[in-house]
Amino acid sequence: MNTLTERQRLILALVIHTYTETAQPVGSNALIERYTLETSSATIRNDMVELTEAGYLRQPHTSAGRVPTEEGYRYFVRQLMGQTELPMNTRRTITHQFYQAGRDVNRWMRLAASVLAHQSQGASLVTSPRPDSARFKHLSLISTHGRQVLMVMVWTGGQVRQQMLTLAEPVSQEQLSNAASHINLICEGLDADGIAALSGQFDALEQDVIKLTREELERMKQVVSGEVFRDGLTNVLAEPEFAEPESARKALRVLEERSMLEDLLSRTVLTSGMDEVQVLIGGEGTWEDLRDCSVVLARYGAPGLATGALGVLGPTRMAYGRTVSAVRFVSGLLSDLVIEMLAEES
Repeated sequence: MNTLTERQRLILALVIHTYTETAQPVGSNALIERYTLETSSATIRNDMVELTEAGYLRQPHTSAGRVPTEEGYRYFVRQLMGQTELPMNTRRTITHQFYQAGRDVNRWMRLAASVLAHQSQGASLVTSPRPDSARFKHLSLISTHGRQVLMVMVWTGGQVRQQMLTLAEPVSQEQLSNAASHINLICEGLDADGIAALSGQFDALEQDVIKLTREELERMKQVVSGEVFRDGLTNVLAEPEFAEPESARKALRVLEERSMLEDLLSRTVLTSGMDEVQVLIGGEGTWEDLRDCSVVLARYGAPGLATGALGVLGPTRMAYGRTVSAVRFVSGLLSDLVIEMLAEES
C-alpha cells in the first residue's frame, strides 16, 4: 500500500500514540473509547487489517489488538508527525539554565544530557565539541621532578591534553617557560602538518616538546567524537521492552562501548547537516543490537571549526514528537553557545 486514506493515517497515528503510552496491543474498541471516534468498530477493524497487510501494524497474538511495526513508526515520523516544538515555557527554562552555566563547556555537556533525558524520558548522550581539524592553541610546561615535565596542551575549541615528557637532563622552570612561550608564538592556529613544516625553528628542548605535540594532534585525527556525557540510563531500564538483562545489555551497548558509538555517529549524524535531526528505528538493518530501539541524533556546533553530536536512545515505542523536538532545540542552543565561545576566542 503506497497511499493511505486519511482515516487510515489517523488510525495509524492513534495506534502509535496509544501504544506509546500503554505498551499494550491496541484494539478498535479501545480507540473508539479513548478518542470518542464516531467511526464504527467494524470499519476501524477493517482499516487495521489493511494497515497490517501493508506492513504498518502487526498482531502479536490471534485475539490481541495491533502494535506498530518499524515501518509503521517510520511512516509516522516521516509522514504524520510534522514539525514539532517544545512548549515555549520549557524552551525558556532550558535556555536560562544554559546561560547560567557561563562559559564552562563541561557544564554545558552535562546539562544537555540531563535536559534530553528528562524531556524524552530516554537515555541521552552528548559528545563534547571537537575541532573539525585539530589545531594548536597554546601549551604550558611545568617542571615536576628531576627530568620529568608536565605538558598541558590546549587545542582550538577548548580541548585539553596532558602528557609527561622525560628530558635528557634537568631543565629550570624559567627555561621551560621560555620554550613554551616561543612555541606558542610560532605554532598558534597550526595543525600537525603546519607545525612539522616549521620544525627547523626550534632548539633541542623545543624539538622534544614539538614531537609530543604533533603526536597528540595526529592522534586527534583518528578520534571521531569527543568526551561522551550520558544520562537517563535508568529511564531505558525501566521500560518493559528491556526487562530481560540481555535486551538491556544490547540496548545500552551503543552508549557504553566507544567503538560502536563512533561507528554509529560516523555513519550517520557526523556526516549530516547542522539542522538535520536523524531518527534511526530498529537499527535500520545495520546495527543488530539496536533492533528493539530507536535513536534520535543531531549534530551541533560551528561547521569547519568545532562540532559535536547529541541524541536520545529509547525503545521503538518512544514519544517521537517530544524527543525530536528536544534534540532539535538543544542542538540549536549548543550551536549558538559554541559559536559565541569561538567568536570570543578569535
